[in-house]
Amino acid sequence: MKQNLYNKVFDRHVVSRLSSGQYQVLIGLHLVHEVTSPQAFALLRERRLKVRFPNRSFATVDHIIPTDSKERHRPLQDSLAEEMLQAIEKNTKDFGVSYFGPESGKQGIVHVIGPELGLTQPGMTIACGDSHTSTHGAFGSLAFGIGTSQVADILATQTMSLGRLKVRKIQVDGKLSPGVYAKDVILAIIRKLGVNGGVGYAYEYCGEVISNFSMEERMTLCNMSIEGGARIGYVNPDETTFEYLKGRPYSPQGADWDKAVEYWRSIASDADATFDDVVTLDGSSLAPHVTWGITPGQSVAVDENIPTVASFSESEKPLIREALEYMDLQDGQKIEGLPVNVVFIGSCTNGRISDFQEAARVVKGHKVAPGVKALVVPGSEAVDKAAKALGLHEVFREAGFEWREPGCSMCLAMNPDKLKGREICASTSNRNFKGRQGSPAGRTLLMSPIMAAAAAVTGKVSDARKVFGLK
Repeated sequence: MKQNLYNKVFDRHVVSRLSSGQYQVLIGLHLVHEVTSPQAFALLRERRLKVRFPNRSFATVDHIIPTDSKERHRPLQDSLAEEMLQAIEKNTKDFGVSYFGPESGKQGIVHVIGPELGLTQPGMTIACGDSHTSTHGAFGSLAFGIGTSQVADILATQTMSLGRLKVRKIQVDGKLSPGVYAKDVILAIIRKLGVNGGVGYAYEYCGEVISNFSMEERMTLCNMSIEGGARIGYVNPDETTFEYLKGRPYSPQGADWDKAVEYWRSIASDADATFDDVVTLDGSSLAPHVTWGITPGQSVAVDENIPTVASFSESEKPLIREALEYMDLQDGQKIEGLPVNVVFIGSCTNGRISDFQEAARVVKGHKVAPGVKALVVPGSEAVDKAAKALGLHEVFREAGFEWREPGCSMCLAMNPDKLKGREICASTSNRNFKGRQGSPAGRTLLMSPIMAAAAAVTGKVSDARKVFGLK
């Protein structure tokens, strides 16, 4: 039987079959950050264990680090954040783990720096104590988020127990219209399949639309796989993948590069591979999407109305009513025209250089609407440097945006970047849960960087295609 990538890579990393029916699986790359690692390192100390393979773990700080340059001076104003920063500095030093701290030139969101450093490679198993580790699947790896106890397991053994997933192929064909991006594709997929539709599955993304995506677009797509319930989302490696990785600091070099590419080609799904399910979408029919509710599955195209409660099944209606009440919206109302208070362009979903290039291209010559606070937060120090070399920071500043230092910022809001009260934020991040952006009553609308730019300059949810004349 011909195999898909998931099963090829999974089989190559199985160490043993466990009595539970699960498998002990070798983890090729372990990414570490300051939030989920302190307890894991403490457990190692308690049991007098070492990190088994310190050269396979890499750490950075991203969630708690302030993005306002004035607030990054040590000690940090937030005593808990300073404590967490000191902990990861000490833990990585004591256990011999590579650490990319602020001003190293390599600090940033863990799911941004892994790929840009060449740490993330096809055919790997990758784990991190963060939900959106599925991002790395864009390279043809099996990448998944883990809990704190599993962080300790991997540090100590470089393995973890896993059950085998089913695999769903999601094929997106056609050609995207101007103004429609990877963020819109994944929001449309989650809307179609639901936030629990991927439970027990790995998602393989393919089709003409996906093949034409850049690596950064593929990362955006895979990043939100977890929001659809899937443990893993991936794209088969191809020439686009290899071109992106070539010459990066941790990528293979010389003859090793040629051998690596040969292997990477071999782990792609076979042409006649079998899947447990197949879903198709017509990319040419997609429009820019915006979430209106309290899950990433509650979205509509910008030119659509919010669905009515009556259009849902009886089991779904309570959540729909809860979402409408929390968001202070009426069923059937237009999403276009909804006022926003804050705009956030950044995160591990849309904090890469191409995201800022696209947004800067359209905001040039415009001004942020009065009363709107607009933040642009690079996903890494490398992204910040590249953007400044292109003058993108000046384009945003001239338009009235704040250009910040690298970090997670207003995604989980474990730093000073938070919503206040009932503010509504047009956000390029990945979750719109209640209170997600730092205020128990704050409201989040997920959208692409272009749509966020349109919201910034109009002060409301707007169709970027109309605002910027995209044809």
